[in-house]
Amino acid sequence: MDQPAVDLEACYRNRFSHIEKRRQLVWRTLAQEFFQQWVKPTDSVLDFGAGYCEFINHIAAAKKVALDMNPATASYAGAEVNVICQDLTLAWNIPDRSVDIAFSSNFLEHLPSKSAVLHCLKESRRVLVPGGKIILLGPNIRFACNVYWDFFDHLVPLSDRSIVEALELSDFKILKVIDRFLPFTMQGKMPAHPLLVRLYVNLPIVWPLFGRQFLVIAQSQ
Repeated sequence: MDQPAVDLEACYRNRFSHIEKRRQLVWRTLAQEFFQQWVKPTDSVLDFGAGYCEFINHIAAAKKVALDMNPATASYAGAEVNVICQDLTLAWNIPDRSVDIAFSSNFLEHLPSKSAVLHCLKESRRVLVPGGKIILLGPNIRFACNVYWDFFDHLVPLSDRSIVEALELSDFKILKVIDRFLPFTMQGKMPAHPLLVRLYVNLPIVWPLFGRQFLVIAQSQ
């Protein structure tokens, strides 16, 4: 007998509605002060598992695409963002070699299996131009094992090491690995004021104290 699917819209509304303004403040600064260094204004950027579009709305790029199966994503996307609503475990409705940067935050752990994770990484490589980059951010089970399963829709345990191995299996070249970057959730110790977020991302010495999310950047070959 098939198990009922998680109602993503209801799940995320219950989890994030009370901190939506906080998340927007944090992501605006993260995009502008940290992630923009990897993205040129002329780039085409794909945010897969885009959710509330916090990253894709705030990054400066010539072309922006948000990919998510949650129908509510379209209502959060900026006017310049092209939203594609589909099941990401199927072939993506995106042309080959059409994207310069593929980004995903706190998404892969929600997939139903490690095979689905590999599928998303291989689809990312397919749509990236040669030499294009993938940027992955997510909870690191090595440092968050005591709270990792507190989220009902966390299904796949992932760490910086397993993500690196999966990327290499998908024919990516690893460029940068940060095992401890951001705090586990934005409800915790992540500051919300733009000045404090800017200070945090520019002080790597403090990341090991609070960081329980990995950041891995790789390049298509």
